[in-house]
Amino acid sequence: MPVSDLPFRTPSRVLGLAALLLLLWPAAAPAQSDGDTTAALYRTPDAALTALIDAPPTPGTSVDPTGEWIALLERPSLPPISELSGRELRLAGMRIDPAVSGPSRSRPLSGLSLLKVADGSTRPITGLPAAPRLADVTWSPDGSHMAFTHTTDQRIELWVAERDSGEARRLADVALNQVGRYEPTWLPDNSGLVVALVPADRGAEPQVATVPTGPVIQENLGRTAPARTYQDLLEDSYDEALFEHYMGARVARVSLEGEVTRLGDAGLIWDFDVSPDGRFLLVEELHRPFSYLVPAYRFPRRTEVWDMSGETVKVLADVPLQDEVSIAFSSTTEGPRNFGWRADELATVTWVEALDGGDANRDVEERDRLFQLAAPFTGEAEVLADFGLRFGGVEWGRDDLALAYTWWWSDRTTKVWRLRPGVEGSEPELLLERSFEDRYSDPGQPVTRVDESGHRVLLTEGDSLFLIGDGASEEGNRPFVDVWDLASGEKTRLFRSQAPFYEYPLTVLDAADRTILTRREAVDVVPQIFVRDLGADAGAGSDASAEPRQLTDFPHPSPQLDGISKELIRYKRADGVDLNGTLYLPAGYDAETDGRLPLVLWAYPQEFKSADAAGQITDSPYRFARVGWWSPLLWLTQGYAVLDDPTLPIIGEGEEEPNDTYVDQLVAGAQAAVDAVVERGVADPERVAIGGHSYGAFMTANLLAHSDIFAAGIARSGAYNRTLTPFGFQAEERSLWDAPEVYFAMSPFMHAEKVNEPILLIHGDSDNNSGTFPMQSERYYNALKGHGATARLVMLPHESHGYRARESVLHMLWESQRWLDEYVKDRKVAEEPAEGEADAASGAP
Repeated sequence: MPVSDLPFRTPSRVLGLAALLLLLWPAAAPAQSDGDTTAALYRTPDAALTALIDAPPTPGTSVDPTGEWIALLERPSLPPISELSGRELRLAGMRIDPAVSGPSRSRPLSGLSLLKVADGSTRPITGLPAAPRLADVTWSPDGSHMAFTHTTDQRIELWVAERDSGEARRLADVALNQVGRYEPTWLPDNSGLVVALVPADRGAEPQVATVPTGPVIQENLGRTAPARTYQDLLEDSYDEALFEHYMGARVARVSLEGEVTRLGDAGLIWDFDVSPDGRFLLVEELHRPFSYLVPAYRFPRRTEVWDMSGETVKVLADVPLQDEVSIAFSSTTEGPRNFGWRADELATVTWVEALDGGDANRDVEERDRLFQLAAPFTGEAEVLADFGLRFGGVEWGRDDLALAYTWWWSDRTTKVWRLRPGVEGSEPELLLERSFEDRYSDPGQPVTRVDESGHRVLLTEGDSLFLIGDGASEEGNRPFVDVWDLASGEKTRLFRSQAPFYEYPLTVLDAADRTILTRREAVDVVPQIFVRDLGADAGAGSDASAEPRQLTDFPHPSPQLDGISKELIRYKRADGVDLNGTLYLPAGYDAETDGRLPLVLWAYPQEFKSADAAGQITDSPYRFARVGWWSPLLWLTQGYAVLDDPTLPIIGEGEEEPNDTYVDQLVAGAQAAVDAVVERGVADPERVAIGGHSYGAFMTANLLAHSDIFAAGIARSGAYNRTLTPFGFQAEERSLWDAPEVYFAMSPFMHAEKVNEPILLIHGDSDNNSGTFPMQSERYYNALKGHGATARLVMLPHESHGYRARESVLHMLWESQRWLDEYVKDRKVAEEPAEGEADAASGAP
């Protein structure tokens, strides 16, 4: 733990570190080509690409608890870079906007309206603030009101809209604090909400001390405490003071009349939840000592039950700093965790404790224990169940029905258990066991409903549940609705999506009448919301053919892509593993007249323990072509064919580890994908680009280093030197010291001299993703430059792991368009000399 007394950050420390880095590694050269004097200016790509980026997204939806109304959540297109240029605090793994005491990189809504399910009529929400920045939309338990937040330049406000009138108003003149993991929560009686406020006496922000009182110290006395790489950690006592200042919050009750009742004392409130009967609060609060090695969610945490006056009724746990959690997959923290209310009871709190100390390496029969403790929270907690695998959550239904989920990483096992939490002496009943890699065996997720308290419980029909699933199959995804009889284990299919549509059930509106809400789309049909009466469709069976009733008429968000073709293609890797991908061709493309096209292959590798699971179909041939800044489908407007998300599995069956043969499997999968498109007469094998984001960028760099399949590559926000993530990465469980040869073989940085194709590196200079530090791209670019590679490095100001500002995204596309056109589409391939010419050129007799 660091030891210091006063807030302090010294410029000399930063300068000293910078000087050390300069000595250890040469500085990055300006990211520009020879003669390019405009590299520091934001640029704009082709007009078609710009129009696609500027188009507003299709609204989101939120169904009210009664199933009678749907809130349409309007989202704006990308914000300007100025919105990302404000002051941002990066503390304990969190990014904070100090001006409003909330998250700094939120994606607010720009408007709200209401859609009536019965007749499809719409009603605007009136009275919204000018230039609204809305978030956290939540319905009251009875559906009569909708609460949401609005962020101004100075604070976050609480607003509410009345469903029947459609009128919105600010609920109270208070400033919310949303730095922690909470949002406004409705009281079960619909009378108001519980929120976290900025303390009225918070005072001014701590100031930086210019004279240190001592060094920053960390110490380890023989403990074995490996830790994975994290971003934005606390660095010194000044960070600690800032964290306490902005994390500090006061829980309060706000009535629909605007009356504010403050509860308890201000503290570092991490989370809170209202009991189903509205009499208690479950409050989690962080406290010192902090850590410079792990994020806030690992800080010491006290969990208490409060009454509605803010008095502590029960201290449930005070868990110390969790900085020694095993890095073995399936490990967890030691001590009580996963606190929550039983949704089907008035006031019963539940939690889980690890029986193996949280260490997955320990050989024990039981891993986790689930407890419950009912009001008045006296006496001993009741043990509900012990589990041999790691606990993964529970869904509550009633005294004799709850579903508990457990899982284990090493063999990819997941189990579903039936609990009878109100039946004394009952034992867990195993309902399902499968590999979570096996998409074809996925039974779907149980449907839940909002009960009168506002909590979600299982939707039941006697002893049966409703299931909604993706319906992965050899035909592609065909979403479904099933009824699952738990007593007999039998499933009855009520609905299954039918070609030429992809229709996904969103929820069950009425279980008795068999009415469901769906989102239906096709390759050339914009996704719309429908109501489907399965009772009326009963004669058609699960492949219901009766036409559903359409509720929405959203406009086409990307008419520039109207007419494109989409095909799910299948092929095999050289070792016989089945692979697949989705092939897109530009609108109006004709192979006979247009010939072979340049191809963009965009992918993201995935590890598997089973070759059968690796070969499963992962898409639907009938889904609408969605585009965004991240999508390779943008390149269809530029005359490219696109192979999107081809499966590139890295398989390690049995005792084998997938990454032991990562490079060989990666190259074989990429070669099979390109060959499949070339054999169809669509792609020009000499003009194929490879690209990806994050682990896809890592893939791109490896493929350019270890193969000559591609003409060029685009790698966005990747990690290239695995020694900088020494305690594991992605699905790799071993540390650098366990498997140094694997870390070396998989690191493109270590093979920079082998890259002989052009590579474009793009990275946000404020990347917050663990492992993909901006330094990864900077150092990799230097390595490539040092070996004479054709490379370009573009660092996007203020951007995180995903890009957000309009200027950033358009410039990223401008860079990518230039790169693809120069090194792929317009690539000049040298012709092979005739045999005699070759002999003459070599001087052979």
